[in-house]
Amino acid sequence: MRLISRPSGLLWPAAVLCATVALGAQSRPEPKAAPSPAEQPAAAQKLPPAREILDRHVKAIGGRQAILSHSSTRAAGKVELPAMGLTGELEVFAAKPDRSLIRFVLPGVGEIQEGFNGKIGWSISALTGPTLLEGRQLEERRFDSDFYSEVRAQERYTSMSTVEQTAFDGRPCYKLRLVRRGGGEDFEFYDVQTGLRAGRIGTREMQMGAVTGTTIESEYRKFGNTLVATRIRQTAMGVETVMTLTVVEFDTLEESVFHPPPAIQALLKP
Repeated sequence: MRLISRPSGLLWPAAVLCATVALGAQSRPEPKAAPSPAEQPAAAQKLPPAREILDRHVKAIGGRQAILSHSSTRAAGKVELPAMGLTGELEVFAAKPDRSLIRFVLPGVGEIQEGFNGKIGWSISALTGPTLLEGRQLEERRFDSDFYSEVRAQERYTSMSTVEQTAFDGRPCYKLRLVRRGGGEDFEFYDVQTGLRAGRIGTREMQMGAVTGTTIESEYRKFGNTLVATRIRQTAMGVETVMTLTVVEFDTLEESVFHPPPAIQALLKP
C-alpha cells in the first residue's frame, strides 16, 4: 500500500496495492463566446490566488511556526477496506528533512511497509516481496516525504493556480492545480468556509503504472499545537480505503526508525 509533514499528507496516495479510480472526464456545457474580463461573472473575478488559499490552510491548522517547530511525527490508528471486510492497524512515521515510513498490518495479508530514508525508497509486502523504488517512483517518494510539505513551498512547484470554486465531498471548495517541479500535477480542494484542506486528486507512478487516487480529509483534531485530519478516505483502482488516526505525537523519533530493514539492505549493491 502506498501512502504518501503531517500524517494526512503522507497518507493521501494510500492503498494502491488494492487500489485505480477511473476518473471520468467531467462533462461541461459548451462555452459561449468568452466574455471580456469586464463582463466575466463577479465570482470568477474574485477567486482568491492559490498562495492565499494555501496560506489560509496553514494558518487554520496552527500556523507556519507551529509546523516548523516540529522535527518528527508519529501517528497510529486503524485502516479499513470496507468492501473486503478488512480492518487492520497502521503506523506512520516522518522526520525532517524527508524521512518517511508507513506500516500496515492487515489480517490475512500481513505487514505492508513503505519507507524512504532520504536516499533509498523501498516497499515490502507478502504480494511483492522486498522492492527498491527507482526512477520516477523514487523521485515522487522523495517529493512526498518532504516533512514540511504542508507549507507548500513555492520552489517545489513550477506553478500554482486556483481553477474554480466547486463542490467536493458535498462542500463548497476552491480547487487548486499544483504543478510539481519534477513533473506531474496535483489537484487540491480547500473548504471555502473553514480554509482547511478537504482532499486531493493525484497520480503517482506504481509498479503497475500510473495510479490516480481521490482522497477526502476530514475530522480535524488538535494534537499539540497543530490540527490534523484524522479521517482519510481514499478511492483508488475502484477500492475505498478508510484510515482513522487516534494517536499523533511530535518529536519522539530516533533516526534509526528509518533505517532500511534487512530484506532491503540485501538488495542494495555493495
